[in-house]
Amino acid sequence: MLNPMDANLAQLLDFLRFPSVSTDPSCRDDVSACGEWVYQKFTSMGLKAEVFGTPGHPVIFARGEQSPGRPTVLIYGHYDVQPADPLDLWTSPPFEPRVADGFIFARGAADNKGQILAHILGVEAALASGGLPVNVLFIVEGEEEIGSPNLDAVLSQHAKELSCDVVVISDSTMIAPGVPTFTYGLRGIGCVEVRVTGPAIDLHSGLYGGAVQNPITALARILATLHDAEGRIAVAGFYDAVEPVRDWERAAWSSLPLTDARLLELTGSPALFGEPGFTSLERLWARPTVEINGVGGGYQGEGTKTVIPHSAFAKITFRLVPRQSAMEAIRQVADHLEKNAPPGVKVEVTEGHSGDPYITDPHSRFGQAAQRALAATFGRPPAIIREGGSIPIVQSFKDILGADTLLLGLALPDCRAHSPNENFPIANFEAGIRLNQALLKEISVSPSR
Repeated sequence: MLNPMDANLAQLLDFLRFPSVSTDPSCRDDVSACGEWVYQKFTSMGLKAEVFGTPGHPVIFARGEQSPGRPTVLIYGHYDVQPADPLDLWTSPPFEPRVADGFIFARGAADNKGQILAHILGVEAALASGGLPVNVLFIVEGEEEIGSPNLDAVLSQHAKELSCDVVVISDSTMIAPGVPTFTYGLRGIGCVEVRVTGPAIDLHSGLYGGAVQNPITALARILATLHDAEGRIAVAGFYDAVEPVRDWERAAWSSLPLTDARLLELTGSPALFGEPGFTSLERLWARPTVEINGVGGGYQGEGTKTVIPHSAFAKITFRLVPRQSAMEAIRQVADHLEKNAPPGVKVEVTEGHSGDPYITDPHSRFGQAAQRALAATFGRPPAIIREGGSIPIVQSFKDILGADTLLLGLALPDCRAHSPNENFPIANFEAGIRLNQALLKEISVSPSR
């Protein structure tokens, strides 16, 4: 007879074979096929499943039997993944999952297929062994990696069906191997692209150099104004709404195993750098950032081409902390970029996706239930943290459904999500299945206030 864990692993490998890259139009059929796989999985478990169509990729909804008087738990995840580029840095094909040394290597292994499937399989195991102690709903979408542009509309349209007491998401990381982690806050995100345009066409740099502004030089000067020399953000008003780090947070984070030495090891950077006056973890979790993610313009091929380019561009994102508004931050950054343009060029700023920051009370009824479940699953008290990443839909769950979210990460800090050789420990996949069952049990007996 096949070991249940072997069967579970086989299902995860099947799930990972779909190149469900939501941002790539050429993968549209693969994304749809992956969503269908999720739908069929729910149906095979005996859940009532539906496909909520959107202008983009579909949202898969499933529900178990609903019993009055029980808490209702909505479990969220996503089946889309990031592009696998650059392909030449992978040690094995990104959509041909490889198992080695206790890890699964594939695009989406950690973000988010391994983590959401653990919850699905936990519910399946509970159904097979006597039933669920709470009412369970699932929402698994196909557009998280492009900012969930259609999920707010789905939540609003189906708010009655999705009514719940609490949301559960495993789409974050543990602080260190073997350390269970409860995340009570996420940074928000804003995205813009700035394009600097100069001459009408690329110009010969000998014939015209010195007579016109070079768009790449202008862009470099504009980007350099975003921070001061010590790393502080120099955008007017950007820090105005930022709350100070609380004393209990400073004390809790100072004892965590994610040290500066470990950060250097994880990043491979020659030194740590950031806003003065804060520890590295405080900068990661409780301070905003502005980052330049990509720059382009001019000749990019081998050798030399002596041109003044027609235009240059940069992609910029910023991470936001509680009380900051993503739309206000986009406006502030756009104004800053335009005001700091040198003469001789035009500047155009295009908004991308955004999401507000999120924070909840880790000492709430359901927060305490989550911490008990983590401790029972991993055999030690959990770390209580915020995280620097963003899951924009979390605030939407609060705004539209009125429900707080429990963030229970299962990936490791070096899981390489969004990078080549993304990986997920098999032990954490198995622990995630147990965690789901422990969590639903703890929620069912948690005292109401």
